[in-house]
Amino acid sequence: MTNHPDVFSDALKRLDTAAKYADVHAETVQRLSQPKQFLEVSIPVRMDNGSLQVFTGYRCKFDDTRGPAKGGIRYHPDVNPSEVKALAFWMAFKCACVGLPFGGGKGGVIVDPTKLSTAELERLSRGYMRAIAWAVGQDIDVPAPDVNTNPLIMAWMCDEYAIVKGHREPGVITGKPVAMGGSLGREDATGRGGFYCLKELQTRMGWDLTKQKRTIAVQGFGNVGDHFARLAAADGWTVVAVSDSAGGHYNPNGLPIQKLAENKTKTGLLPPIGTAGPGCTPISNAALLELDVDVLVPAAIENVITEDNASRIKAPIIIELANGPITSQADAILTAKNIIIVPDILANAGGVTVSYFEWAQNKAGYYWTAEEVRERLALIMRREFGAVYEIMVSKKIDMRTAAYAHALQRLAPALESTGTAVRYAKE
Repeated sequence: MTNHPDVFSDALKRLDTAAKYADVHAETVQRLSQPKQFLEVSIPVRMDNGSLQVFTGYRCKFDDTRGPAKGGIRYHPDVNPSEVKALAFWMAFKCACVGLPFGGGKGGVIVDPTKLSTAELERLSRGYMRAIAWAVGQDIDVPAPDVNTNPLIMAWMCDEYAIVKGHREPGVITGKPVAMGGSLGREDATGRGGFYCLKELQTRMGWDLTKQKRTIAVQGFGNVGDHFARLAAADGWTVVAVSDSAGGHYNPNGLPIQKLAENKTKTGLLPPIGTAGPGCTPISNAALLELDVDVLVPAAIENVITEDNASRIKAPIIIELANGPITSQADAILTAKNIIIVPDILANAGGVTVSYFEWAQNKAGYYWTAEEVRERLALIMRREFGAVYEIMVSKKIDMRTAAYAHALQRLAPALESTGTAVRYAKE
């Protein structure tokens, strides 16, 4: 068995730190230190060659005090219980941070989806939903896409849930195709939410892009990173580096982001270096993180900035579009260097915010325009960024701790209102 780092234990360190700056009782912290429910399921799948393969899947409901659990489903060979619990924990705090009426959840299957045919992938997805159908629902736990899953996979799962339950319930899952009740504006929501955070920072820094070039490097040119990069480039930012799992492109004068994004959409890959324009050179994912840029955007996977490379990070601002890209040890090093980190539970909350919009539209049976979705997303992201920034400044703490403290101030009253020993003792 592969030895996985204990991501969940590392994630809990954020809670302990934030509790010092929020008005919460120790019992609230205690309750938030363990998931409410954790499922491990086996998923037998008949492969195309007639053989049977049994996959392992997980679903974690971390907390549902403020509403149904909410969180994606990932397909990856490295999916493990600690990671799933950590991701569900982050989702609970993310939803609270931006004021959504959701708790935190997450799920995953141990699989390399690139090794499955489309038919095998559908059978796996339907099998996973059959295994967890009793534990999810639009008022219980609402999954969504995550790493290596997409709207089509969500459509299969939504359809399978309807078969199991005997009725359609589009609100059981978000990130669906628009034809099955998905929301307009969902595709670019996570990247767009991060871009709104960038604009709020720009205002507070007093940066005028017409007078001085400001540079950005994006690690992870997938569905999140490419939308963020497109919006930033169109707004006047100079995106000097982007990368995916195979490596990256670097040009100190700026990359042709629209061209790169179109190639990524068509082929699933960044184009060969020689076709990306003059002055473009290859760059590794590790080297990209250490570039001397104004804004660094890790938008790929967790734990890419650790105590081993944190001292070499030069960017004064980091916007976390990936979940957990910085370890707690690295956090301390970066904070000591006065680097501003817009944390994942705020920076990438655009995705779950528009998932909330999709869920609300499904329940109401009334659907919004893309412009309405973007206006409502901008309102929430700017409002909550401002609230977190104010806590950071007033309490003289780092932005991550401020975001967790902000979330705790919403979680604590909800948890304490359900009745605890402390509460009853006061009555």
